[in-house]
Amino acid sequence: MAYESYAAFLNALEQAGELTRVSQPLATELEITELADREMKKTGGGKALLIEQPTVNGRISPHPVAINMMGSVRRVAMALGAESVDAIAAELGLLIQAKPPTGVRETVALLGQALALRHAKPKRVRSGPCKEVTHRFDTPAPRTEPWPGAPDVDDPSTLDPSPPSLLDLPILKCWPLDGGRFLTLPCVVTRDPDTGDRNLGLYRMQVYDGQSTGMHWQLQKVAARHGRRYYETGERMPVAVFLGGDPVYTFCATAPLPDGLDEFLLAGYLRRRSVEMVKCETSDLEVPANADIVIEGYVDPTEPLRDEGPFGDHTGYYTLPEPYPVLHITAITHRKHAVYPATIVGIPPMEDFYMGSASVKLFLPIFRMTFPEIVDIALPAEGVFHNLVFVSIKKTYPMQAFKIMNGLWGMGQMMFTKYIIVVDDGVDVHNTSEVLFHLCANTDPQRDSLFSKGPADVLDHATSDIAIGSKLGIDATKKLPGEGYHRTWPLLIKMDESTKLKIDDYLNKLK
Repeated sequence: MAYESYAAFLNALEQAGELTRVSQPLATELEITELADREMKKTGGGKALLIEQPTVNGRISPHPVAINMMGSVRRVAMALGAESVDAIAAELGLLIQAKPPTGVRETVALLGQALALRHAKPKRVRSGPCKEVTHRFDTPAPRTEPWPGAPDVDDPSTLDPSPPSLLDLPILKCWPLDGGRFLTLPCVVTRDPDTGDRNLGLYRMQVYDGQSTGMHWQLQKVAARHGRRYYETGERMPVAVFLGGDPVYTFCATAPLPDGLDEFLLAGYLRRRSVEMVKCETSDLEVPANADIVIEGYVDPTEPLRDEGPFGDHTGYYTLPEPYPVLHITAITHRKHAVYPATIVGIPPMEDFYMGSASVKLFLPIFRMTFPEIVDIALPAEGVFHNLVFVSIKKTYPMQAFKIMNGLWGMGQMMFTKYIIVVDDGVDVHNTSEVLFHLCANTDPQRDSLFSKGPADVLDHATSDIAIGSKLGIDATKKLPGEGYHRTWPLLIKMDESTKLKIDDYLNKLK
């Protein structure tokens, strides 16, 4: 299912009983964060919140704030237009593992998979809803809409002559020690200047003033690689940022796709409809035509970096100020009735836990292509995305768990994982208590631990040096003789099935 606007997604959530409207004015400075944090901490992630009257410096914004939109298992599935993430993962797995058909039934099934791909490629259109209100900063024009709360919208004397800017958007100051307001769900579009490959990423953006922000693309991110090429040539780097539209765009911006693979291909596949792209006003970059808000600009490689932060991050701690590029705004366009999507990060569980869990499920079939012994993977909330990873495997030979650790550390953003715990296939990796039981029961620390070194998340404050750290893998599987285990491995305590059935029958009769 494709959503043609963020408002359409909100309507679907409301009809499903997944949305709470907040009519009371709430400040974008801290108050929305406090309400959203309490909601996210509820069992199952609470409800999505639509703040209908967010205030910016005491003034009500015309744009409502949507937050915690993908903060539950059900809402992530709805954002992806599916009954469940498991169903999408199974479909994607069949597509990846497709083989030449050997009969009519297999041919029909393969054709069905091919039809699902016909919408993957994005297509360009001339215009779209994201252009309903357009302002280019190189050609200033009087504001044509009144400020919220004006006594008479038809009275020209109530109009504010200043052009719209970032300061008109209900951008949150999330936590008390944050360095300012931050866009927290900006979908950032950049292009490789050598290959022309497009990338869609999600990087926080600190607002410096009405026409500039920080551009927090970390050292190992694709957009940072694009940026380095522009810094080498000295040319201005065009950047386009959009918010809203189909929520699948935000999900795809966080997806761990290989460098060079267009995230809008995945978006088109998931929504069963090609993403219609429209050219920006001040660059050749393209953004979804149905986006709610578009911010265009450039990074000038000839100017110095600027400190960005502090920021209350997904690690649960504030990340300290570090120098990053500055994005200069050249245009802002938006729908007439645009919704401003936001999220907050902090001490888990938060909304990002559900988005990260969905990504793992969706891309598990791809992991299995390289490591067929993997049964399941989980990123527990306490690991704040990638600090801690549980992996279950069907073990068939000695040292197989160590092979998995080394392999995963070499795959994309898994390089940031500090701790990997490998268990046998009968262990539910989504049950942290069960994993910890097997960790404590099945390991000898010296024999079963593997230390390694490699890149670290630049947000990790625990490393002695930024972006460089160590990693620990623990083999909590049943040990084999070839792994230096010279005893008989004991059996796990289990009741026999006949007794369990007899007691089940007894308890049912008591009801």
